[in-house]
Amino acid sequence: MGRPLQIDRQSVLEAGLLLADENGLAAVTMQSVADMLGVTPMALYRHVANKADLLDGLVELLLTDVPLPPATMEWRERLAWMARALRDTAQRHPAVFLLLLQRPATTAGALHVRDAVCAALREGGVAGPAVARTERVISTAILGFVASEAGGRFGSRSTREVNADFAAVEAMVEAYLDRLS
Repeated sequence: MGRPLQIDRQSVLEAGLLLADENGLAAVTMQSVADMLGVTPMALYRHVANKADLLDGLVELLLTDVPLPPATMEWRERLAWMARALRDTAQRHPAVFLLLLQRPATTAGALHVRDAVCAALREGGVAGPAVARTERVISTAILGFVASEAGGRFGSRSTREVNADFAAVEAMVEAYLDRLS
């Protein structure tokens, strides 16, 4: 008999993401992830505490899929870069992307992305408690549009029209940031 497959947290999360991409988020169960990895469900509990932890890990995978922009970019350019990169991630993982609207970022990797947004806002002159609020407002605007697009809401619209709508959301975020500066 062969040696059991060695798994780690990353392989568990990647299996969950692949299942969601192929069969939808409802298909992601501890049993289905274990089956995909060729292990028993109990083997997963060394790497994820429960299904909630698995879903939090999927949020982390989605957010860490968003490449952080070069620190040399101007702060507004970094925010725009991250918004566009988030949109690209949503287009690659539409079935699981809605998790970002349902679950807060709680893992260290997921918080790293939020912290990059907050750092850019502080660099732009947003101070104190307004940083967290501003991050929530602009993230919700971008996430809302991107999740709507990933979920098929704009299916009857042309790519050109959807891109123009996204540019309008970016302009609204810019206007909001102008009010804070």
